Amino acid sequence: MPLDLEIDPKLAWALAHRAAFPVDVNRAPREMLLRVPGFGTKTVGRILDARQHGAVRYDHLKAMGAVLKTAKAFISAPGWSPRGMTDAATLRARFAPAPVQLSLF
Repeated sequence: MPLDLEIDPKLAWALAHRAAFPVDVNRAPREMLLRVPGFGTKTVGRILDARQHGAVRYDHLKAMGAVLKTAKAFISAPGWSPRGMTDAATLRARFAPAPVQLSLF
């Protein structure tokens, strides 16, 4: 299946593989956390470091640099569950740019 070119490649991959999500931020391995849209390498490193000291809560993720607007549909954590955000078509519509009517003149 080709990736959707109208949205971010990481987001397109995540939407194409909805069965792999939501990811539990307190149990998922590094490789899976890196696949979460809205998590970069620095954020994943911070999550892994914080997990050594206790559970990472949804509130902590913003302070770690996560883009929660994008990530919240793909994660679960104490204080957050993505109920009602499981439909790939609905999620794609939420993140895709709005269509623009081109002008001929």
